[in-house]
Amino acid sequence: MTCDILLSGTGSFAARILFDIAATAQRPVKVVIAGRNRERLDWLKVAANARASIFGRPARFESHEIDLLTEGAATTLIEATRPKVTVQAASIQTSSVIAQTGNAWTRLVAEGGLSATAVFQALITKRVAEAITGLSHETALVNCCFPDVVNGMIAALGHEVACGMGNVAILSNVFAGSGAVPDGKRLKVLAHYQNLGAWRRPAASRSGPAPRVWLDEAEIGDVFATFASVKLTPEPVIDISGASGVPMLLAMAQDGGWTGHVPGPGGLPGGYPVSLAGRRLVLDLPKGLSEAEAIAWNGVFEARDGLVAERDGRVRYTGKLHDGLRAHSAELAEGFQMREIEDVCRAMLELRTRLSTTA
Repeated sequence: MTCDILLSGTGSFAARILFDIAATAQRPVKVVIAGRNRERLDWLKVAANARASIFGRPARFESHEIDLLTEGAATTLIEATRPKVTVQAASIQTSSVIAQTGNAWTRLVAEGGLSATAVFQALITKRVAEAITGLSHETALVNCCFPDVVNGMIAALGHEVACGMGNVAILSNVFAGSGAVPDGKRLKVLAHYQNLGAWRRPAASRSGPAPRVWLDEAEIGDVFATFASVKLTPEPVIDISGASGVPMLLAMAQDGGWTGHVPGPGGLPGGYPVSLAGRRLVLDLPKGLSEAEAIAWNGVFEARDGLVAERDGRVRYTGKLHDGLRAHSAELAEGFQMREIEDVCRAMLELRTRLSTTA
C-alpha cells in the first residue's frame, strides 16, 4: 500500500486535517490514517470518505492500525505506506494542557511555558524521523507536535523535517480574515508560538512582544492596534491550526506550488512566511529582512524562557522553565543530549505523574 499523505494520530487536530482534505482536495489524493485506536480509526475513515462524497472531492481515505510507541513500529508504518508526505500528529501530551489548571504540573506549564512538554511532543516524531532516515525514504516530514521547538530538536539529531502546522499560521490567517487587510494586499508574518498568548486576552490587556507583520513589504508599526478585533479562544484553536496546513499538504503531495506561513521550517525556531516548490520549502521573507535577522528574532523567545536545542544536540532549559524544573528536579533542569531523549522522557513522565497529583 502506497499513499500520497500518511497522517499519524487520531485526535482532534488530525481529524480537522482529514476533514478539510476531504472537503477541499481538487485532484485525486490518497490518505492513510494511522493510530492504535481501531474504533476511532474506523470512524475517521468513514467520516472522511463521507465528507469527500458530500463535497464531490477526489479524496480517498484508508486506515492502518499501529501503536507508534512499540519498538520498530515507525519503520513498519513507513515501509507499509511509502508516503509522499508524512504528517506526524501523534503525541503523548495533549495540547489542551494550556487551558487546564488545578495541579502542580499545569502550573509548571502555565508559568514555565509549553516547552515543559517538549520531550513528550518530540518522542514519536523522533521515532518517525529515525525511520524515514533509516529507510532512506524520500518524504516531506511535517511535524504537528509543538514544531516551533521540537523541529529544532529533530534537526539536531541529523534528521530532515520540512515544517510544522499552526502557530504562526494561526495568526497570519486570522489577521488576513479580520477585515484589517485590504483586498489584494500580500500579508507576511514573523511569529513565535509565544506570541499567541496575547491574542487570547482582551485587546485592552495585550502586552509583550508582538508578531512582526508586513503588508506589501511595508511593516505595520502597531500590530496590536491594527488587529485589535482578533481574539483567540483560551483552548487550542484547532479549527484554524489544523486547517492551516491543508493547502500546503495537498500541494506537497501533488508537487504543486504554494505560499503561506509555517512554524519550524527545516528545524528553525519559530514561524516564517514560506513558499513551496517541488515539496521543498524556502523562506519568503519581506524585502529588507535577512534570513539571519528573522531567525535571530524568533530565537530570542526560547533563549529567554523555554528550551533551546543546540547544533551539537545539547538541549538546555532557560529562564522560568529552568527555575521551575529545578524546584522539582535539579537533574532534569540541567538539560540533556537529544540522543538521551527516550530516558529523559521516562523521567519527565514520572515527574508529570507526581506533579499532576499535587495541588
